[in-house]
Amino acid sequence: MNKSTLILGIGNILMGDEGVGVHVAKMLEKESFPDHVTVLDGGTGGFHLLEYFELHDHVIMIDATLDGNPPGNIRLIKPRFASDFPPAMSTHDIGLKDLVSALQLLGKMPEIDLFVVSIASIQQQGIYLTDEVQHATAGVIAKIKEMVENEMVVAET
Repeated sequence: MNKSTLILGIGNILMGDEGVGVHVAKMLEKESFPDHVTVLDGGTGGFHLLEYFELHDHVIMIDATLDGNPPGNIRLIKPRFASDFPPAMSTHDIGLKDLVSALQLLGKMPEIDLFVVSIASIQQQGIYLTDEVQHATAGVIAKIKEMVENEMVVAET
């Protein structure tokens, strides 16, 4: 049986590259996924997402990070604790770290895969992604689709 999977894009689309996770979620909403996979625009995160985490066995998150890597760099992190998140994960990292801590305390921690896309800075206004970050969205989407497909193959064996 396939485990329920949530694909969650995090970010503020009004702040340029900081909204890359939401942009990716919007693109993935147009894709065809099996019934056990849900795609969600998580906005800037926070405790209102708690029930979505509790309802799924696996959460694939996409977010921007100010980690000093070149803009558009993609990394996969498998955080188990709040301290496993990158130290400078955009403007809403405190809410997400608190959410993960709450899930740990409740004993309802799903498997989490976090795709972070490096950004150079947080633009104060603007709905468009820079060329480097826009180019990275295709790579993130391909990696997520591959992850979901591999998950289905494992469930069938």
